[in-house]
Amino acid sequence: MLPLRMLHLLMLMVLLCDVEATCPKDNPLTLVPSEVIAEHGGEFLVNCTSSNDDYNRLFWSNGIEMPETEGHDSFTTWTMPLLDWNITAQCIIHINDSFECSKDLEITLYKNPDSVVLFPVNHTVVATHYVLQCDVLDVAPVQNLTVTWYKDNMTIRTDSFLNTTKTPVSESSLMTVEVSREDNGAVFQCEAQLDFGPNGPKPPPVSESHIVSVHYAPEFNDNTTNVYVREGENVTLSCDAEGNPPPRFNWIHDGVAVTENTKYLSVSQVNVNEMYTCTASNELGQIIKHIFINVIKDVPRAPDVAMTTPAAQLDCPVTLMPAEVVVRFGDRASVNCSTSATDFSGMGWEAHVGGTGFKNAPFVIWTVEKLQDWSIKPKCYITRRNQQCSAEPTITVYKTPDVVSISAVTQGPMVEGVQYLLRSDVINVAPVQNLSVMWYMGKENVSVQTFTNISVTAVNVSSFLTVTPTRDHNGTLFTCLAELHLGPNGPKPIPTILSEPYTAVVHYKPMVQDCPSNYIGLEHYFSLEMMPCRADGNPPPIVHWHYKGMLINQSESLSRAYSGKYTATFSNELGWTNTSVDVTIGYGPSFTCNGSYDVKENGNIRTECKPEGIPAPNITWYKDGKVIPSQQRWTKHDSGKYELKATNQYGTANHLLYLNVLFAPEFKRGNDTQEVTPGENVTLACSAEGKPVPEIQWNFNANKNVRETTGGRQKNVSITGATSTNDGVYICVATNNVGSVSRFVTLKIKGREVLNRGRRLSIIWWLLILCSLALLLIVIITLCRHQRKHGQYSFVPAAREPSDMPLTTMSGGDKA
Repeated sequence: MLPLRMLHLLMLMVLLCDVEATCPKDNPLTLVPSEVIAEHGGEFLVNCTSSNDDYNRLFWSNGIEMPETEGHDSFTTWTMPLLDWNITAQCIIHINDSFECSKDLEITLYKNPDSVVLFPVNHTVVATHYVLQCDVLDVAPVQNLTVTWYKDNMTIRTDSFLNTTKTPVSESSLMTVEVSREDNGAVFQCEAQLDFGPNGPKPPPVSESHIVSVHYAPEFNDNTTNVYVREGENVTLSCDAEGNPPPRFNWIHDGVAVTENTKYLSVSQVNVNEMYTCTASNELGQIIKHIFINVIKDVPRAPDVAMTTPAAQLDCPVTLMPAEVVVRFGDRASVNCSTSATDFSGMGWEAHVGGTGFKNAPFVIWTVEKLQDWSIKPKCYITRRNQQCSAEPTITVYKTPDVVSISAVTQGPMVEGVQYLLRSDVINVAPVQNLSVMWYMGKENVSVQTFTNISVTAVNVSSFLTVTPTRDHNGTLFTCLAELHLGPNGPKPIPTILSEPYTAVVHYKPMVQDCPSNYIGLEHYFSLEMMPCRADGNPPPIVHWHYKGMLINQSESLSRAYSGKYTATFSNELGWTNTSVDVTIGYGPSFTCNGSYDVKENGNIRTECKPEGIPAPNITWYKDGKVIPSQQRWTKHDSGKYELKATNQYGTANHLLYLNVLFAPEFKRGNDTQEVTPGENVTLACSAEGKPVPEIQWNFNANKNVRETTGGRQKNVSITGATSTNDGVYICVATNNVGSVSRFVTLKIKGREVLNRGRRLSIIWWLLILCSLALLLIVIITLCRHQRKHGQYSFVPAAREPSDMPLTTMSGGDKA
């Protein structure tokens, strides 16, 4: 391993040396200009100058061809049309055969946008979000593009783009603003500008404007509801309101439509207090104002003469049967008039139709076979003693309506939350003062209206219902029931006419009803239009999907690279709402793992060979066609061929692999002790199993009569003529990349113990002798020192002449 690393280092050093040799430290080339930013399709001129006059060649290269023209006098120029978006240019100088320098020219080609398209994504309504989309078409390079948004010439946002492509592309920018009716007519502008910095070219900006038309319901400019006028004068009533679209106007007085589509209404010669109803409406709603005319009258003076009291009515002895008649117009009517008086001269009926003339009888009958006189008032009279009195039956002629209908005062659909007016017309009914109109919303009675105007003839009247609808009212049936309440003598049951139902169409902004927060779809099959997202709105909302700010074609199938968060925006002319969905693009399983794996015993290969797939596939392992348990650890007996089967909801994938279970070495024999006779030959064998095949190594004290031999997977130690020097422990070590184990063999030489024991005794005797000698020496030294202190001496005086007699030391036992 070490020599390989040293080789790599040497190669790197050689390469670095070559780099230094290729071009001197100071590159002699200078480009003017050093960078070119030019429009695609144009041309550019660049000069390449060398500060080194001593060179072989100076030329330009575009990476494809080598121009024939070469430079001279230390410079060269190049003019080239800019037609290739990936164009490159390099100035090269050959100083000599060993040295070459080059310098790359930075080239940026640009293309100004073909156009800018600005349009609203949703329609405008009052106080809602307004989404504008600005498409910049065919521009390059897009990373230098800046899109600036303006509102009434004021900058409101600037966008840039991260795409690094060189060729022309189209990009979009979305702007969401909240608008109100005050923003009606506001000018939004999207401007696209390529920006290359202060020293770069400045292509002209491309822009487009859009004028916002904010639609909103009407609103009154004048809230006056009471008008005062003198009796008999004229007055003009105001229903001035603004809205977008411009509203229509309707006036109603006493249940009858007066005029339409005028803001002002003139009323002549007002004599009594009256109320007029004004309605201003457009497609987004309506508003209603009730205007009360208050008549100011002059205070009358007190009368000059007292009023006379009318004369008392005379008692008239006649009986009418029945006294009250309620009859349908055109039906038969009959009343019997009789008297209990005895002093009468005659009686009769006085009437335009059915009169009987004077008769001398106690009763007379008034009969009309087909009553068609709305104001008939027959009178029964009696004459007695030249005096006459009379009685009149109460006759009510009624007629049920020909038709009862419902219509909308304002054309077009209702709008949620905006007051709305419905009108019911009751045609040809009498008497109107006995009429009740009941409004039903579904099965619920929501209003009852009666009429105060008195008329005996058949008339047409209208009833009005003010509704503030919600989305729940969409499709609701409104009906009107007209009833004539004619009292106890009227027909039973009460005459009723039911209108045809009016189906309410209510427009309301979208509201998301059903959309999952997470969804998984099959790759290359699933598209966003298959997403089970639903929003309730009327008109039915349009949905737009965005991914990372980009509008997505919801009919195109998606690939796994487009998993992520998507935003669905549901919009109609009344507003918009959005929701986010985490979309996962699923795909069937596939294996990318190898065909064979090495795994250590008790290891886990399952974490290495995992299939791809979304949702995560379920994996089943097979060996010899049988499912194996989901064990996580492997033994040395598990090596072999396996089949893997991965399954998810989108498919199944199979993979074959060979599993090679590696395990640490294992000795066939354990530790051992051997005894040999001196001079005997002996062989110590060592072998081990393992995967990979272990390497065997003996550790022992080297001797001349010992050598190692290898046979197959076994390694032996052979001893020739064993001696006491071969006595000891021999260690066999088996090693592979999984682990290492050792085995000990103890070799004993026979007779070695006796010899060793003699040696040990000899050593002990020698130690004892040495100790004894040391002790004896210590005693001698001690005695010598003692004798010097206490010995006997003979002293001889010094002679004048030299003497040959020596001095002798005397011991205690010696004699003189």
